[in-house]
Amino acid sequence: MPGPTAANPTAPAPRLRAFTFAAPSRFYALTGWLVPLCWVAALGLTAVGLYMGFFVAPTDATQGDVYRIIFIHVPAAWMSMLLYLVMAFWAGIGWAFNARLASMVARSIAPTGALFTFLALWTGALWGKPTWGVYWAWDARMTTELILLFLYLGYIALVNAIDDTRRADQAGALLALVGSINVPIIYFSVKWWNTLHQGATISVTAAPKMASTMLTAMLLMTLAFWAYAFAVVFMRTRAQILERDAHAGWVAELAREKIRP
Repeated sequence: MPGPTAANPTAPAPRLRAFTFAAPSRFYALTGWLVPLCWVAALGLTAVGLYMGFFVAPTDATQGDVYRIIFIHVPAAWMSMLLYLVMAFWAGIGWAFNARLASMVARSIAPTGALFTFLALWTGALWGKPTWGVYWAWDARMTTELILLFLYLGYIALVNAIDDTRRADQAGALLALVGSINVPIIYFSVKWWNTLHQGATISVTAAPKMASTMLTAMLLMTLAFWAYAFAVVFMRTRAQILERDAHAGWVAELAREKIRP
């Protein structure tokens, strides 16, 4: 008689789990100690990045000190686009493979992406007034960035308007995937149309068009925004896990451990 590890060609093949995601309980435990680290990184990088951007970086020869808003505006604009693609990716994974955790992560990303999109639009308006003479012009990049904000808000409204969680995740995934076509339009808008918005200052194929201290400050702020995004997305996902798995045994055990003296 073959042992428990012997191959048995007549036995049914085990079900493939090529796209198995971490269990919500494991994700909850892992992010429990990651969240404080992300907050520390976000606060530290923000302090250093703002100090370098506002006090160390030289004054721009053309725009003067008003240009310093780019240390918030540009990283926020980058984050608004990248987070939308990440949200659409996880929403699509959740829809395609019925992965609950992926759908929860997508939902958690949406408010942070909307926040960065609003921040990019707001700081852009503050930059535009002294530079172009107006707070808002229906520039191609401005308009497509505004559409991005509406896509974020539409996704949030849609997934919260449907009571059935699975149907809400599927509908949100469809909207997120269709809306992702707007991201490359935002990026290439300054090349495709004659716009007020300046072209890319940083490119992977060319040397930076700014002083090294300016570039360092901008990259530090970008890392700070990433750390903040990880922190709040993890926190929202943890809250969703507790809400959706409220009747699971591990959640009950977690609650008992917290109330023990």
